[in-house]
Amino acid sequence: MVATGMRGAKMYDVVSVGPKKLVGEIIELEKDTASIQVYEETSGLMHGQEVVSTGEPLSLTLGPGMINTIYDGIQRPLEEIKKISGSFIERGVDVESLDTKKQWEFNPVAKAGDEVMIGDLIGTVQESGVIEHRILVPPTLRTETNTEELQIKTIVAAGQYTVNDKICVVEDSKGKEHELTMIQRWPIRLPRPVAKKLIPKAPLVTGQRVIDTMFPIAKGGTGAVPGPFGSGKTVVQQQLAKWSDADIIVYIGCGERGNEMTDILLEFPELEDPNTGKPLMERTILIANTSNMPVAAREASIYTGMTIAEYYRDMGYAVALMADSTSRWAEALREMSGRLEEMPGDEGYPAYLGSRTAQFYERAGIAQLLGSEEREGSLTAIGAVSPPGGDLSEPVTQNTLSVVKVFWGLDEKLAYSRHYPSINWLTSYSLYSDQLAGYFTEKAGKDFSKLRQTSMTILQEEAALEEVVRLVGIEALSSQEQLLLHVAKMIREDYLQQNAFDDVDTYTTLGKQYRMLKAIVGFYETAKERLSVVEIAMNDLLALPVVEVIAQAKQVKEEDVATHFDKLDKDISEQIQDLGVEEKSSKQAEEPEMAEEN
Repeated sequence: MVATGMRGAKMYDVVSVGPKKLVGEIIELEKDTASIQVYEETSGLMHGQEVVSTGEPLSLTLGPGMINTIYDGIQRPLEEIKKISGSFIERGVDVESLDTKKQWEFNPVAKAGDEVMIGDLIGTVQESGVIEHRILVPPTLRTETNTEELQIKTIVAAGQYTVNDKICVVEDSKGKEHELTMIQRWPIRLPRPVAKKLIPKAPLVTGQRVIDTMFPIAKGGTGAVPGPFGSGKTVVQQQLAKWSDADIIVYIGCGERGNEMTDILLEFPELEDPNTGKPLMERTILIANTSNMPVAAREASIYTGMTIAEYYRDMGYAVALMADSTSRWAEALREMSGRLEEMPGDEGYPAYLGSRTAQFYERAGIAQLLGSEEREGSLTAIGAVSPPGGDLSEPVTQNTLSVVKVFWGLDEKLAYSRHYPSINWLTSYSLYSDQLAGYFTEKAGKDFSKLRQTSMTILQEEAALEEVVRLVGIEALSSQEQLLLHVAKMIREDYLQQNAFDDVDTYTTLGKQYRMLKAIVGFYETAKERLSVVEIAMNDLLALPVVEVIAQAKQVKEEDVATHFDKLDKDISEQIQDLGVEEKSSKQAEEPEMAEEN
């Protein structure tokens, strides 16, 4: 909508529109005329109704109480809205983002007289059964004081306080006092400051073999999950949300269909955190924004989630953000750009789609945080992309791939054949593999990277041989090539394929991943070496008992891994070495008889 008489207003100022005081944001200014994106349905608004600017950009209220909460795209708690207006969100409903009446047990860490800096810890609150909320000196003081020299004048004793209660007073170098509460306000489009960005050195361990082994993502890294409808994007992100070794999960449903978001809202509260045994929601924040909600709120939801994730990162936590899907966010940009009559770019998307995508993913990373003590926090951003018809050449996918460092390309053929996760090993890639190699060597096995490379080579050579097999059949191939095809099938079905509904197979530790892959590669290399010495029937090789044991290895429980795979490695060597022994002995016995006849 367009409003006049807005002289003095600024870009991205929040405004209230009409008698219901609908929330909006200024997205274009020309003299005293403002174009406003309203985050609610605008039907019924009339010419001449009042538009009032708050003078502030769209900002979030950050503090204790966000964990285990379901928000909409502009941080309105949906459970509280439901109490007021029922199952349908009433226009103009005004709800506090945090419960201002609930009392929290605040435990001070600092004391009066202490010298502190922006980012220093002053107290803690137990926000959930697994998350300690750390109250820090807010970065907003930097703009007020233009200095980091602060002294605590007073701080409350341990006890029960609301988020709005004054808990601390600090004095800057100019003698000005600043009152602090448990909450902060921060603009969603402005990245929160850090001391410096660091190079990621540890992976986000997910327990999904195709990801951890073949295409790992670093803590503080960025990844994309593109794929057509029904290929398993949501399944992958939900598995990561449940099993990845992140402290906090921020899950953004950005414009997805209502039924998908409903599944998440119903399932997540029922899921058990495998690390703690407590409900998964005790370390999760959900942002629900479906495709039938206003477009403007869909565009804002992705920044809302990122700002919340940065807030917990600043406490020193490892945060994982899942955005499902950034294609819907880009469609919102396209629609608003069209309404502003901007010059369109490729396929009607705005020309600034690439820069906006980069600005979003660049807010991820591992960082040294503000404060007098050295602390690190990480924010990993994983975005699902829903290209129309699975066309990966469309603008959203291409702009995303130019920014992120991990590409998990989903394949509908794999999904339809019930191969999950349906990540295509020939099209996917990870640019973190080399810099994370040291971690895998230390935590999994010294030759982990070599095993990974050997496996990828086998899969790539299998793809090259597929055309030959279709033309002349597998029998026309050499024994070595037939062996390679059978081992490639073992890697695909016995290693990369994983059952999310199986209690054992749903998650695999790095140690078990290493032993599973080592057994398969060991089988291949031992059999290949044996084939170079004696002629072995491929049916005899594939009939060995160890082949069935390898196929069932994914069912081995963690406590049995060492014993099971030590025996398996020994059996592989012994059983393959025994092949061809009888044939060789019989040939040697025949040679003297032939000599006597001659």
